[in-house]
Order: sequence, then C-alpha cells, then structure tokens
Amino acid sequence: MNYQETLNWMFAQLPMFQRKGQAAYKADLSNTIALDEYFSSPHKKFKTIHVAGTNGKGSVSHMIASCLQEAGYKTALYTSPHLKDFRERIRVNGECVPESFVQEFISSNKEIFENLQPSFFEMTVAMAFKYFAEENVDYAVIETGLGGRLDSTNIITPEISIITNISPDHTALLGDTVEKIAFEKAGIIKNNTPVVVGEYDTAVSKVFEKKSKEQNVELFFASNHFSIKNSSFNMDERKMDVYYDEEIIYKDLKSSLVGSYQEKNIPTVLAALNVLNRNGLKVSDKNIYSGIAKVVENTSIMGRWQILNKRPLTVCDTAHNESG
Repeated sequence: MNYQETLNWMFAQLPMFQRKGQAAYKADLSNTIALDEYFSSPHKKFKTIHVAGTNGKGSVSHMIASCLQEAGYKTALYTSPHLKDFRERIRVNGECVPESFVQEFISSNKEIFENLQPSFFEMTVAMAFKYFAEENVDYAVIETGLGGRLDSTNIITPEISIITNISPDHTALLGDTVEKIAFEKAGIIKNNTPVVVGEYDTAVSKVFEKKSKEQNVELFFASNHFSIKNSSFNMDERKMDVYYDEEIIYKDLKSSLVGSYQEKNIPTVLAALNVLNRNGLKVSDKNIYSGIAKVVENTSIMGRWQILNKRPLTVCDTAHNESG
C-alpha cells in the first residue's frame, strides 16, 4: 500500500461516535496493553509527560515540548486530532513522522492488527511509542485523546500528570456531570507521580484531591498561585507579565500563540515545568522565554488563533475544545 492507501485502511478502523455511540468507546486497555507487549513496551525507553483536560491540552502540550526543545532535549510530541495530515499527530523536535515509517509500521504488522482488531486510536498510540523509541527521544509529551482513565495513552508512567481543566465534553461517554468527567480525567494520576491541575474549580477539586491522596502524589493547582497581568497582543504575538502569588516572575513573556485563552494555559505550563525542574529537569528561564515565544516555530502547531491572512483578516481557531 502507498501512503494514502495506508491511511485509508487505518481510518477504516476509526470508531465513529456519531454513528455507533457509546458502543465505540472501549471500556478497557486490553488491546493497547497487548500491542505494547507485542512491540516490547517501547514507552519504557523514554521519559513521558501526560496531559489531559477538556480544553487547552493541545496548546499546553506544544508549549511544554517547545520549552524542552529549547533546553536541548530531544522531544517527542503525540497529539490529536490533526488538521491536514495524519503525521501531525506524531512529531520529534517538531518534525512529523515520515510517510515511510507509517507505511512500514502498518504493512509489517498487519497480521497482528487483523487478529487483534485494534481501533484507529490504539494503533496510532502503538505507532507513536515505537517511533519515539526508535528515535531515542529524551522526553515525550503525550496528550490524551478522550478522557484519561481508559484512554489508549494511559499505559505510561509519566514524570508528571497534567490536567488542564474540566467542563462538560463527550458526556455520553465520560459522564453527565463534571464530577464524573473529572473522575475519568483523574485516571491519568499515577502512584508517586506529581500532578498539576490548571484551573481550580470547587465543583471538581475534591475529585482530584481524593485521587491524589489515594496515589500518594503531590497536587498543585496552577491557578491558585500563577496569574497573568498586563496582557496585550497584536497579530504576531501576545505579551504578558506572569506573577507567582504577588511576585512577578516573568516580565514581558511573549507567546506566538495569541489567543486570550492562552492566559489560562501558560500558568499550567509554568507550574508543570516548575515541578519538573524540582525533580531533576533542567529548563531555564531563558529556555521558557524562548520556548513559549517560539512554540509555533518549534512545534508547527496550527489552528490556535492562527492568522492565515491579514488582508482580509482570516483566522483559523480550533482550540475551543482540543480533543479528538
């Protein structure tokens, strides 16, 4: 099969939620675990950062990856969905996985796929982890696709778990209350692994506090300490001052992601990097300044209040609900 034929075959395994409903949502990780064992657990060959949440997880993932790249780490990034090409989901230092790897991965392993019948998402996660291992990456920033507890990515043991925020999404699959949705997202919290939650919300905070206590982990709510002031933007960048409690810690921090909602995402990024630095990561303030300023350049992120044309002004924005 050529590249397009390979994609067509893969997309044929894609659960169509609007057609199949809840039956398309698998209630266990058995296929993902079976594929992981078949490929000799490639995710154990690199360090990971796990990101879940209703909104903002794509932006947060890209900004963290950009900062890691600026610090000299070979950084992988797994996100979904893609805008133009499937390969956008799987990147190393901003470069998409080659078409040849996608073709070879599917053709060489088609027998196990036909026997196991994994979903599109399960195959894609296996592909990403195998590629990252072969590329000998230092860190992989892994974004969940749907929920957290039963998401195909949730076989990793990350250096940190990040949950951006909680609001109603995929209620037919994740639950009809924010508390139930929070429970599913909290499923990425692992034993003795610190967790950062972007936004404190009294409706769901107890869910995260309970889960963190059960798993014996440090829980940090970014919005309780980090705040943005003096924010302004033009069509090329957003500029802001970042405070920790009442002390300014980043003056004139610039972001190439200009949407106002990045004022919620950036504190989450900074809180996560702060926790990681305390646990052995080496990302300097200089790396953070340049990483956030150059996130579009470093990771090729698209569709986050992206200016396509200035005259007439044409904006592409897919970030209201970053999932899929």
